[in-house]
Amino acid sequence: MTPLTPMAPEPNDLSALTARRLIAGYRRGDFSPLEAVRAVLDRAEAAQRLTNAFVRIDGEQALEQAAAATERRRRKEPLGPLDGVPVTVKDIFLQAGGPTLRGSRAVRPDASAWDEDAPAVARLREQGAVLVGKTTTPEFGWKGVTDSPLTGVTRNPYDPSRTAGGSSGGSAAAVALGAAPLSIGTDGGGSVRIPASFCGIFGLKPTYGRIPLYPSSPFGTLAHAGPMARDAADAALLLDAVSGPDWRDWSQAAPAPPAADGLAEGVKGLRIAFSPSFGGQVAVRPAVASAVRAAVGRLAGLGAYIEEADPDIADPVDTFHTLWFTGAARLVQHFGGEQRELLDPGLREVCAEGERASALDYLAAVDARMDLGRRLGRFHTGYDLLVTPTLPVTAFEAGAEVPGGSAHRRWTGWTPFTYPFNLTQQPAATVPCGVDEDGLPVGVQLVGPRHADALVLRAAHALYVSGAAAVPPPSTG
Repeated sequence: MTPLTPMAPEPNDLSALTARRLIAGYRRGDFSPLEAVRAVLDRAEAAQRLTNAFVRIDGEQALEQAAAATERRRRKEPLGPLDGVPVTVKDIFLQAGGPTLRGSRAVRPDASAWDEDAPAVARLREQGAVLVGKTTTPEFGWKGVTDSPLTGVTRNPYDPSRTAGGSSGGSAAAVALGAAPLSIGTDGGGSVRIPASFCGIFGLKPTYGRIPLYPSSPFGTLAHAGPMARDAADAALLLDAVSGPDWRDWSQAAPAPPAADGLAEGVKGLRIAFSPSFGGQVAVRPAVASAVRAAVGRLAGLGAYIEEADPDIADPVDTFHTLWFTGAARLVQHFGGEQRELLDPGLREVCAEGERASALDYLAAVDARMDLGRRLGRFHTGYDLLVTPTLPVTAFEAGAEVPGGSAHRRWTGWTPFTYPFNLTQQPAATVPCGVDEDGLPVGVQLVGPRHADALVLRAAHALYVSGAAAVPPPSTG
């Protein structure tokens, strides 16, 4: 088994290549999908030992898919751009051929035939992508770190004593360590952006409905599916691949032009608001604030007009809690006593809180959400993008829901920059922009108005091209 090494691309390390470089290599005949998938599986096993990123690694199935992709590439008849590209899938999405346990002991592996793909997985399969394995999640994706009674704790590739974040923590750790260049995660309050920031990779929460979802999330229209990758260009490639229509999701957005088309247009002339602390509402660690401000300076150097400006919002955490906790309560409504005893204790607490909410409480939260969306919409009439820190902190102790010494009990206490944009359904991405004094990654968040996914990706890509998005790779062995 190859030991873990830094992720800097090297000619003899296919697991370190981006999806785009793999595709280019396939086209030239430099190497085959089978060779790339063998390298990725080797790295996946090592990443599993280090971080516990996987629920399962489907090695035999992946090699069969890679062999078929190799033959199609040899004949120059790929099924799509991603034919032969390794991808991991968060264990929230249905994937035919194996159980989707959603991080829960309360889900029985024999409860279904498991013969259906979620929309995003179906699109990947249609393109010939190689499905390497299912990545870890907290139970039903309920919190911003990744640990569960079923799979244990998922750890950070930069420091295994720290959390990978969540709820798509397994996906973030897998991408960071070369166990496939692409992954599909979910984001209901930051669950793509939080772990991507903690693990030094790129993550995008697209506009709600850009990627169809089925089954629908118990957390309703807070929950988005999103691409996770080593850079924005790879994420755009994946977003375009999985955004096709699916009749099972009646709430999906209208088809949009390919996100990858305008990536190279840059940020010159864009009006960008920089809110370093939401008007002093958020205490941001100095190392985080410094790295984010440097990234904003790079955007200015690339020709964007930057103005420090705060959106007209007070912390909407109570609104988010009402919607999130009632969704959790609905999720377990039909669970018997034995099933409930199997749940994460924190999830049981959240469900109990949701059960105490009334219908009027819920509708009041919906009203507050509508007002928040209106105010953010007005804000974006003056600014093309909003930039904030992704998180006010870097990765903390693994296995904890909140950092040590925190005055907050729930994960929302340290994620004030992420969940507001689930309420408003806006596209939001995190780009790595530096490290703190412990070498842990820092992320900068780029937020656009609804349906401006391509613009967010364009600005993120500009940071990568300029070198501002570079962070040292994880080198833990």
